[in-house]
Amino acid sequence: MKKTALIMAGGRGERFWPKSRQNLPKQFLSLTNDGKTMIQLTVERILPLVHLEDIYIATNASYKNLVLEQLPGLPEENVLCEPVGRNTAPCIGLGAVHINHKYEDAIMMVLPSDHLIKYNDSFAETLAQACSVAESGENLVTIGITPNYPETGYGYIKTNKDDTLGKSFGVECFVEKPNYDLAKAYVESGDYYWNSGMFIWKVSSILTNMQHLMEDTYTGLQKIKAAIGTPDETAVLERIFPNFVSDSIDYSIMEKAAHIYLIPGNFGWDDVGSWLAVERVKGTDASNNTLTGNVVTVDSSNCTIEGHERLIATVGIQDLIIVDTADAVLVADKKSAGDIKKLLAVLRETDKEEYL
Repeated sequence: MKKTALIMAGGRGERFWPKSRQNLPKQFLSLTNDGKTMIQLTVERILPLVHLEDIYIATNASYKNLVLEQLPGLPEENVLCEPVGRNTAPCIGLGAVHINHKYEDAIMMVLPSDHLIKYNDSFAETLAQACSVAESGENLVTIGITPNYPETGYGYIKTNKDDTLGKSFGVECFVEKPNYDLAKAYVESGDYYWNSGMFIWKVSSILTNMQHLMEDTYTGLQKIKAAIGTPDETAVLERIFPNFVSDSIDYSIMEKAAHIYLIPGNFGWDDVGSWLAVERVKGTDASNNTLTGNVVTVDSSNCTIEGHERLIATVGIQDLIIVDTADAVLVADKKSAGDIKKLLAVLRETDKEEYL
């Protein structure tokens, strides 16, 4: 069966401010030493399974040119511009009807654009296994990351190890981000996996589930599908899409549907959710610092410092994030890395939106 992919690339990456901005969010930045952007790496790692002409990018209109610039050879019509953000379920539905317009049915992989993976061969093998499970029935497949510590910042998926299909396990339930003690119990049980936000299914399978579980959204998606390739395509999209209920695919479909399966993933996954991820991606020196650019430190440890040509010099500091850009400098305690969004709210409130 034909394999296709939808890569979701509409996020703002606010927790990577000031490097990530409204006009150049995280997925279009390079956070690795090879100079490739996150969306370029995402496409590159699935090319063994999917032809470029069968990869779709869901984003918004302001990022369309960035997508085409960073992914040369991608057909322009494969850049799906959402008029407004409506969470992952309508986004995925939009991708599904575009693929359904092109092919009667196909395997559809749904992937975030801003994750990093160390072991591409293992990732491709896991995706291929997931495709086989998806193709074998009306199965909705997700990839769960095998947890190696009790992370409290991720949702978890509980599996039933007695329910197997190929190399997958039946999904018992999705659970919200736990406290530390609960996360520790999840990891020790061996039945729980981190929710990666990656999904694989036949287009017919996900659309059937949307028809049953998201009837209004499904009806609107069919009207959008009917307009694809016509002069009214943009007008119909802009009229219908903003009226969709904003729902995640987890809540609206995966937590309610039957035939949900999970393939365990062990391929060096990182969701790169904040500046804390940089040390995991780039590694640390003898003082546990991660330094990029023109940086000199004295008696400084456990810091992440991102600079460029201008010298950043530190003396006697610990546990800080320092990021220097042309028009803004961030200094944050590592413990507060997840609160950078609060800073952006203050910038809006104080009429400093030019820094967003």
